[in-house]
This record gives sequence, structure tokens and C-alpha cells, in this order.
Amino acid sequence: MIISNQHRAFWLLAGPMIIGNVSMALLGLVDTAVIGHLESAVYLGGVAVGSVIFDFLYWGMGFLRMGTTGVVAQAHGKKDAREIRTLLIQSILVGLCIAILFLLFQNPIIHFGLALLEGSTDVKYYAGVYFHWMIWGAPALMILFSVNGWLLGMQNAMASLRIGITVNVINIILDIVFVVYMDMDVRGVALATVIAQYCGVFYAFSIVRKQLADDGGSWSLAEIFHLGKLRIFIRLNNDIFIRTICLVLVFAFFTREGAKFGDLTLAANSILMKFYLLMALALDGFNHAAEALVGKAIGAKSKDLFNKAVSLAMKWSLAFGLIFTLFYWLAGELMINLLTDIHSVRQLALIYLPWMMVLPLVSVWCFLLDGVFIGATRGPEMRNAMLICLLCFYLPTWYVFRFMDNHGLWLAFTIFIAMRGMVLGIYFFRIKKQDSFVKIKKYKL
Repeated sequence: MIISNQHRAFWLLAGPMIIGNVSMALLGLVDTAVIGHLESAVYLGGVAVGSVIFDFLYWGMGFLRMGTTGVVAQAHGKKDAREIRTLLIQSILVGLCIAILFLLFQNPIIHFGLALLEGSTDVKYYAGVYFHWMIWGAPALMILFSVNGWLLGMQNAMASLRIGITVNVINIILDIVFVVYMDMDVRGVALATVIAQYCGVFYAFSIVRKQLADDGGSWSLAEIFHLGKLRIFIRLNNDIFIRTICLVLVFAFFTREGAKFGDLTLAANSILMKFYLLMALALDGFNHAAEALVGKAIGAKSKDLFNKAVSLAMKWSLAFGLIFTLFYWLAGELMINLLTDIHSVRQLALIYLPWMMVLPLVSVWCFLLDGVFIGATRGPEMRNAMLICLLCFYLPTWYVFRFMDNHGLWLAFTIFIAMRGMVLGIYFFRIKKQDSFVKIKKYKL
């Protein structure tokens, strides 16, 4: 019964995050499917290249969600209603300032991004079209980052899940309307996303309003615009920011090098990368659960709770990694055929599909340990592991095996993922041997 309760508690944390993350991945698959059934591979290539540029912009801002969650959770634990309100507005203000910068400098951003990334003239043209439509959703997305982080800090994961599913359902419906019925190609995919994001903001504000009414408290302009507190908020996740940017660089480099092999290879890689992201987002649910449980264990200074948290996350992550390997082995070809009807792209994607059967079991370890290190506020180790794997393994491996063409690119990516798990594992066992997890020092702000 004790084991059953432990697993139930774990799934109460992991379940909502997995559902929300998988809905995001399914949205990406729908985007790919509606574009993949158009007459040319350049549309898929254009969305792939444009998406890489947005990955730089948006994934790098993931600290906004993480930083908000941590500080709001502390204020919630203290039952400081005014601080809870202050942190919400501060997070939104920071996000809106970032979004305004993106809008003001959208032309230099897209020109610089396309100069770095490879692709044919047609691919770059459609990537630019996609970017200039999508960028107008930046204010809404930054607000959603802040609100979702705030809701998670308030222990209201289900509300965050409802917002995510609402946005994704609207997006999918509009994808089909704009692309399939209105022939808007990449413009339709981008416009559907933008509209869905703003709808999500309105829904999110209705949830936040009710939450604030229930919790009480009052607003303080002096605290909201306190520059010292804003600086602390921004500095809180520097290490995670660097780690995330490095990860985006890996995906950007992968897309750039794949594009050198032609538009068909770029399109095939784009489809398979959606498979990888589906798996990654699902496993991230266990990552988030590990963050919460490990953080709780360290706060309680309980080695037993810490070991149980890591053990539970490892067992479920490994089980789901195996499930994804079997799923891609049995249904990979069917999924490729659903995502595109371009015969040449299908053939190429099938050639490289075996990498999708290997990657889930290789990826489990770095995802699991990411959650452990975030929960333990071990940002420097995460940053260092990422830098080591990027500079010492990923780039050198690619240049050694580039004679294998696109297979060499997938091999380099697989080795990078494996080495991330190994380096983080070395850090983990070194820290655990020193009994330093439960004695972890907090960030000095």
C-alpha cells in the first residue's frame, strides 16, 4: 500500500504535466501534417527553419516560467498574498519588455537567423513569411509563460493544464481551417498559433482573477516597480538560461547541417524531430515530478525521500522510454505517412527512422537527471554538463562522422544526448557520495 501511495503521489505531479506536454507535441505533429500534405517540401523546410529561430527566442525565455514558479511557491508557502500579486505583475512586465524587443528588432533577427541557417531560396522565403506572422504572438506567449509559472508556484497545475489544452485545441482547429480550407500555407499555421495564444491569455486571466479573489491580498505599485527585486528575479535562473541556449544551439546546428543535404532531407529530419520532441515532452512530465519531489526531499533534509524520488522518476522514465522505442518500431512508418504524402520525403524519413528507436532509451537519463538537478537547484552542474557535451562531444563527433552524411548527423546527436546523461550521472554520483544533495546551499542573490 505504501508503494502504491508513492506511485499515486508521483503521478499526481507527473500526470498533468505529461498530458499538457503531449498536447503541445501533438500540436506540432498537426502543424507538420497540414504542411506536409501540401504539394512541395519547401513548406515543411520553411516551417522547420522558422521554428529553429523561434526556439532561440522562446526556449531561451524558459527561465521566465521556472523563475516565476520558484519565487511564487516560496511566497505561497509564507502566505504572503501581496508578494504573490507583486511577483505575478513583475513576471508579466519582464515578459512584455522582452516581447517588445522581439517585435522592434524582428527584421534584424530574421535576417541574422536566415544567414546562420542553411536552406534553399524558397525554404528561406517561407521561413521569413512564417516568422513575420508568428512574431506577433510574442506578447501573448510571454504572458502565458509568466501565468503558467505563477499557477504552478501556487500549486495549481491543473489550471495550467487547462490553459495549455485550450490553446492547443484552438490552434489545431484553426490550423485545419486556415491551411486546408483557406489555402494559407505557412501563413495559416502561424496565424492559427497567434490567435490561439491570445485566446489562451484571456482564459488565463480569468483563472488568475478567480485565484486572486480566493487568496485575497492587495496591490502595491512600490513593490511591483522595485528595481532591486526585479534584478533578483532576472538573475535567478542564469545557469538554466545558458543551459537552454546551448540546447537550442544543438537543434539549430542540426537543422543547419541537415539543410545542406537538400530540401528533402531537411523536411525528413523535420518530421523525425517531431517524433523526438513528442517523446521528450512526455518524459519531461517525469522531469517536472522529479523537480518537485527532489526539492521537497532536500527541503526536508530527508535522504530516504530523496532516494525514493529519484528511484520513482527513474523507473517511470525508463518504462516510458521503452514504450516509445516499441511505439516507433511498430508505428513509425504509419506516423510518417500520416504526416506527409510527399513520396520522396516519406522514403528518406523511413531510412533514418531507426534513430528514433534508439533515442528514447538513450534520452531517459539526461531528462531524469535534469529534473533532479533543477529540484536540487544545481544550476552550475547543468550548465557545465551542457557546455562539455556541446563543445567536447557533439561538434567534434559530427566533424568526425560527417562522411556518413545525414546518418552522421543523427549519430552525433545521439552521442550528444548519451553523453549528457553520462556527464550528469558523474556529477550526480559525486555529489551523492559526498552527501551534498541534502545539504545543498541555496543561490546567493
